[in-house]
Amino acid sequence: MKKIKTPIYLDNNSTTPVDPRVLEAMLPYFVERFGNSSSNHSFGWVAKSAVENARDIIANFLKVRSKDIYFTSGATESMNLVHLGLTENSHPDPFQIITSNIEHSASTESLNYLAKKGFDVIFIKCDKSGIVNPENIISAITDKTRLVSIIFANNEIGSVNDIRSIGQICNDKGILFHVDATQAVGKFKYDLSKNHIDFMSFTAHKLYGPKGIGALYINNNNPKTKLAQRLFGGTQEGSIKPGTLNVPAIVGFGKAIEICEDELEKDFNHTLNLRDRFQKKLISNLDGIFINGSMKSRLPNNINFYVAGVRADKLMLELRDLAFSNSSACASGSSKPSSILKAIGLTDEQALSSVRFGFGRFNSIDEIDYASAKIIEAINKLRTFNKTKPQTNKQTVDQS
Repeated sequence: MKKIKTPIYLDNNSTTPVDPRVLEAMLPYFVERFGNSSSNHSFGWVAKSAVENARDIIANFLKVRSKDIYFTSGATESMNLVHLGLTENSHPDPFQIITSNIEHSASTESLNYLAKKGFDVIFIKCDKSGIVNPENIISAITDKTRLVSIIFANNEIGSVNDIRSIGQICNDKGILFHVDATQAVGKFKYDLSKNHIDFMSFTAHKLYGPKGIGALYINNNNPKTKLAQRLFGGTQEGSIKPGTLNVPAIVGFGKAIEICEDELEKDFNHTLNLRDRFQKKLISNLDGIFINGSMKSRLPNNINFYVAGVRADKLMLELRDLAFSNSSACASGSSKPSSILKAIGLTDEQALSSVRFGFGRFNSIDEIDYASAKIIEAINKLRTFNKTKPQTNKQTVDQS
């Protein structure tokens, strides 16, 4: 094995490093091409052209119209703009919203806020593999249902929902459909135009672009999608997101998507190979390793598992040369067990003994071999210290 540079970053579901090609595309817009894209002179025209080029790249990747893509500060803002803008704008009386119990906190918290305002928010339970059954959504729909808001791919356990089927259900019932695609965009091809999605939230920093820039897709062909204005101060982005546009970040977002378009299959196969290699090494050398979530409907770069007899926080202290997580980055300051892991049936102890690894474009096989060897060593050390004996069965994986 080659000499490995540490620490090794294995938390690519939290954020990704900016691809050097993305940074190179961004740099001119900090200095030479620094104009405000709203300014009516040559500097502004250059900036505006760059913004519209990025918008076109993203729209073409998703197979939608450029005018349906709006730039925001990130997926969190995109989700809030939908949930709050839709409920404030369209109906004098509160209506029903259907979501799931495995949503990201950006979605859950805005919907809980609406529940306090009188909206009937229904949280559909996922199955033990972390998948939302479309039939359960059908069962929950009433004549007061106006919105279904579902995560595409879960940020902790990587489970991928059947968005196509859910979109068809919403279309048949005349219900608006919002998708949190933060973890999905850039990891596999997806044609928005064929899947009856009315709103989709996503961001750049999960796909080797810069932080602080996201997007919201709005199906403007559907008159029901009009959102109330939540921010004020300008007409940028159709007044959905007024304010001076972050041109360098938008350019970086477009370049990141362009690279994803060209290298999607390569990235998919690379991260899947790393994940499978990592998983096999751990399971073949350790008892009491249990995968959380489905292995069939899962992001290619994600693995989440609990270690019988070892708390995740203790394991992380033993492995300071590896960067991984024991929860979503947005909940990393909490000592409570993950709500996502609880939703799929784990006990508090199992959830607090779970860790997440996210593999990326810039990880190597040598890094995975080094990391797996260190993890095996650390788990054995902690089990010896704790005098815990794991269950003898190697693994139970839900293949649903």
